[in-house]
Amino acid sequence: MTIAFFGMGLLGSNFVRALRKRGESVNVWNRSAAKASALEAEGAKAFADPAEAARGCVRLHLTLSDDAAVDEVLESARGGLGPDAVIVDHTTTTARGATARVDRWRQRGVTFLHAPVFMGPQNARESTGLMLTSGDRALIAPLEAALSAMTGKLVYVGERVDAAASMKLLGNLFLMFLTSGMAEMLALAKGLGVPSEQAATLFDHFNPGMMVPARMKRMLEGQFTDPSWELRMARKDARLMIEEATTGDVQLTMLPAIAARMDALIASGHGGDDWTVLAKDYIDR
Repeated sequence: MTIAFFGMGLLGSNFVRALRKRGESVNVWNRSAAKASALEAEGAKAFADPAEAARGCVRLHLTLSDDAAVDEVLESARGGLGPDAVIVDHTTTTARGATARVDRWRQRGVTFLHAPVFMGPQNARESTGLMLTSGDRALIAPLEAALSAMTGKLVYVGERVDAAASMKLLGNLFLMFLTSGMAEMLALAKGLGVPSEQAATLFDHFNPGMMVPARMKRMLEGQFTDPSWELRMARKDARLMIEEATTGDVQLTMLPAIAARMDALIASGHGGDDWTVLAKDYIDR
């Protein structure tokens, strides 16, 4: 059994290395041919033509850049795909794009599964991390063992074919805000004259990650009227931060937008509510 893998960036190339370590036969293709050729040293077979790389393969895996790249490359590979081949796309794409591809390839008699991952290159090489799947369980079941071997953890997130794509975007959004929040913290530290290394030691004692489940639970339940931190007091602290940053001649990029949202909610009568009321307009009830 041969597997095809397209997209030999940091993630894809390390997936291939792990597959080869487990003894899998792997055909590889990349738009920049040198990246595919480099994996021949690992025992993979590089191809210049996507259709030839896909020919005779039981699975075609993709780690590309976006929807347009996935669609373009799959059309190029279409002539080599056999009737029993399965496409497994690990690319972070739009939910609507994933839905369209499932429908398009079903009409062509080919199973398409979107299976995005939360993992870095080292995770791919060590087969550790998290892979998401969604859609028809009957189509996923025969692939579960192979996909689990790639990441160590495979999570089914629902029958909607775009559920995995949606959850991947939600997770990446949170990671972006987490990283941006740390950058904003370091900006304020600079304005306050606190060395970056010293600012980072705060997390030796303070673990905000432990608060995430409780904060989300309160948001989902709409428990805003019994505050643990009033919105108006949170807004006061935001004002202090902005003032200190201005005095220290640094610019905060995220906090002013958060403060504007706070101001709008306070103006509409939510100043005495818990500050998780920031989520008020987005919760399904």
